[in-house]
Amino acid sequence: MRQNKIITRFSILLGMLFFWGNSFAQISVSINQQTIKQIIPQIEKTSGYNVFYTDKLPNLDTRKDLHVSNAPLEAILKELFKGTKITFEIKPNKQVLLFQQANKPSGNRKQVPSKLLVEAESFDRKGGWVVDQQFMDLMGSPYLMAHGMGVPVEDASTTISFPEDGTYYVFVRTYNWTSPWYDGKGPGKFTLAVDNKKLPVVLGDEGKQWMWQPAGTVSVKAGSSSLTLKDLTGFNGRCDAIYFTTEKGQLPPAQATQLTDFRKKMLDIPAEPEQYSYDVIVTGGGIAGMCAAATASRLGCKVALINDRPVLGGNNSSEVRVHLGGNIGVGPNSGLGRMIREFGHSKEGNAKPAANYEDEKKELFIANEKNITLYANYRAISVKTDGNRIESVIIKHIENGKEVELKAPLFSDCTGDGTIGYLAGADYNMGRESRTEYGEELAPIQPDKMTMGSSVQWYSADKGKPTRFPIFSYGLQFNEKNCEKVTMGEWKWETGMNFNQIDDFERIRDYGLMVIYSNWSFLKNELKDNKKYKNRALDWVAYIAGKRESRRLLGDYILKQDDIDKNVYHEDASFVTTWSIDLHFPDSLNASHFPDAPFKAATKHIHIYPYAVPYRCLYSRNIENLFMAGRNISVTHVALGTVRVMRTTGMMGEVVGMAASLCKKYNTTPRGVYQKHLPELKALMSEAEGIAAELNIQIIGGQTRVSSAVRQPLATVTGYGIRKTGAVQMDVRKKLAGQDIII
Repeated sequence: MRQNKIITRFSILLGMLFFWGNSFAQISVSINQQTIKQIIPQIEKTSGYNVFYTDKLPNLDTRKDLHVSNAPLEAILKELFKGTKITFEIKPNKQVLLFQQANKPSGNRKQVPSKLLVEAESFDRKGGWVVDQQFMDLMGSPYLMAHGMGVPVEDASTTISFPEDGTYYVFVRTYNWTSPWYDGKGPGKFTLAVDNKKLPVVLGDEGKQWMWQPAGTVSVKAGSSSLTLKDLTGFNGRCDAIYFTTEKGQLPPAQATQLTDFRKKMLDIPAEPEQYSYDVIVTGGGIAGMCAAATASRLGCKVALINDRPVLGGNNSSEVRVHLGGNIGVGPNSGLGRMIREFGHSKEGNAKPAANYEDEKKELFIANEKNITLYANYRAISVKTDGNRIESVIIKHIENGKEVELKAPLFSDCTGDGTIGYLAGADYNMGRESRTEYGEELAPIQPDKMTMGSSVQWYSADKGKPTRFPIFSYGLQFNEKNCEKVTMGEWKWETGMNFNQIDDFERIRDYGLMVIYSNWSFLKNELKDNKKYKNRALDWVAYIAGKRESRRLLGDYILKQDDIDKNVYHEDASFVTTWSIDLHFPDSLNASHFPDAPFKAATKHIHIYPYAVPYRCLYSRNIENLFMAGRNISVTHVALGTVRVMRTTGMMGEVVGMAASLCKKYNTTPRGVYQKHLPELKALMSEAEGIAAELNIQIIGGQTRVSSAVRQPLATVTGYGIRKTGAVQMDVRKKLAGQDIII
C-alpha cells in the first residue's frame, strides 16, 4: 500500500510488549477521551508496531474511549477507527499503514506513489564531508561538501527508512561548481550507495546551476536502509539532498520558494516553531557578537547569541584564520577592548595552524556567561516586524533543520552582512560612494558597486618525501609567467571585488578554491623548476571564506573620511579606531595576467590618528530597536577601511552591550539612550575595565602577562565587566594565569 506523503512515524522502542506475532498480538488498552492522534503512540508502545499516516488523514482529532483487554491488534484498530473514515492495512514487517477509506488502493485502482526526502547535512556520520551553510540564503539549504584538497574524503553515511517495498527513482540535488569557468565535466564527482549497492551515475559533474540530477533506481524493502555518499576526487563535490520516489519522472520543484515549501512538508517542519524570549538577541558569533553578548550579559541582560557555525570567532576562528587587528587601551574610553584579552589568541598571524586561534578559549568565554544562551549551528533565516520594530527572528539549525523563533525587545546585528537589518527593511549601502557624496578624497569620482573582496587562505607543508597532486584544469590556465610561486596564501588571495558579496558569494568562494587548486596543480605537475614543491602537499585550504565588506547598515550618523582626517569631536564618542584606512584593490600585476578575474589584492595603508567613533553609528536610523556591531555598522566604504578589524569590532560590541543594558533599564530604544541617557553610557564606557579590573596586568617585553593576583577585592569592583560575586571570574583567572596575551 502506498501513500502520497508519509509525514508522521511513531517508533517507540521501549515498553511492554504483549504479543506473540504478527497481527494476532494480544493487547490490552484502556484510554479515556483522547484523540486518535494521541492514542496511536500508545498502541505502538504496547504492540511494537510502527504506524504510518499523513496529517491530511480525516478524524485524527476525533476523541475516543478505548477499553480492550487481551485482543489482537486488528480488533483494537477496528474498534479505534469505528465510525471514522480511516481504514488500515497491517504489513508483515510490523508496520501499519493508515488510509482514508475512499483512497485505499484496490486491484483496479492506481496506486499513489511513495516519497522520501533526505537532507544531506542531516547525515548521522559525515565522515570527511563538511557542512557548508554559507549560501543558505542563495540556494535554500546547507549542504555537505567533500573538501579533501584533491584527496577523496571518507564516506558520509546515514540510516533512512523507506515507507514501503518498491522500486524508487533517485534524484540528488547537486552543483557542478566549476561550471562558471569550464563547460566540460567538473571535478566534484561523487556517487550514491543504498545498502552498500552503488548507483551507476556519477554525480556533481554536470549542469550549470543547482539541480536535481537523476541518480538511477533502487529496489528496496520497507524499513531501514543505509545511505552513503562516496567522494571520488576530494575536489569539493557537494550534495544538498536526496529524493526517492516511486513515481517516474516526478522531480521536486526547482524554484526557490516552492522548494522551501516542499522541504517543510516532506520533513514535517512545524508551521509554528518553538518560541523563547530574551532581553537582547545578538545574531553573529564573531568577535563583535561575542563582546556584545558578554557585555549585555554581565550587565544583567538575558541574551541569546546566534552563531551559524560550530565554532565562535568568525574570521578569527580556526575555520578562517585571520588574526585580531587593531589596538585597544587608546582614547577617551581606554578600558574598552580589555574584554578581548579573556579569549584572544596569544599568537599573531594569518593562515597559521588551527591551534593558534584557540577556539576553546572563545567557547569557554561564552559558556561561562550564565545569562547567555548560545544557539550554535543556527542561522537566522527570517524576521517578524511590527512597523519599524523587529518582534522576533526565526533561526534554523544547519544540520537537523529545526526552526526556533526568538523574541526580544532589542536586537543586535553582528552578522557582517547586515542580515537582520536587511530582512527587517533597514536602510543600507553597498559598494563605494562617490567622491562628492561625503567629500571623501579616497572615494572614486563616480559611485559603483565595487567592494573589498573575500579571502580563501591556504598553506602547504613539507611531507619529507615526494607527493602527488591531480591535474586540475577547469578553465583557468597557469604558465611559467603568470603562476604564483608560493607555498601559502593569506589575505592577499582575495576574490570577488567586482561581484556582489551577497548574491554571488558561492561563486566568489568557489573561484578562491579554483585558483588555489589550479595554481598548485601547475606548480606540482608542469612548472619546469619545481624542486621546491616536490615534497610539499596542501595542508590546509579554507572553505569558509573570510569576507571584508558587504552591506553597511545606516545609522543616525554615517562615519566618513573627513571625521577621521580632521579628528572631528562628537559628544557620543565611543570605541576608538586605530587601524589605518586600509582599502583593498586588485593587485596590478595579477590583474594584468587575469584581467577578467584577478584573485590577488593590494592595499595602501593610510595611517590615522586614533579616532573615537560616534555611538550613533551603532544603531539603525529606521529600525528603532536594532543595534549593529562589526563591519556592517554605519560608515562609508572609505571609513570601513579603518573600523573593520576585529579588536575594533569587539569594542563596538562592548558599547552595544552597554547601551542594551540601558535600554532594558529605562525601557527605551538605542536612539533613546543617545537622546536621554548619554551621560550614563559614557560613564559605563569610561569605567570599562574588563579583565584588567580583576587580574594583575604587567607589561613584559611588549606583551601582557596575566597573574592570579587580584588588584582589588571583587566586592569593590565597579567596572562593567566584573560580577561582584561568582566562580566564573575565578575560573577565568585560573585559565589565564601566567599566559601571555598580546595587547
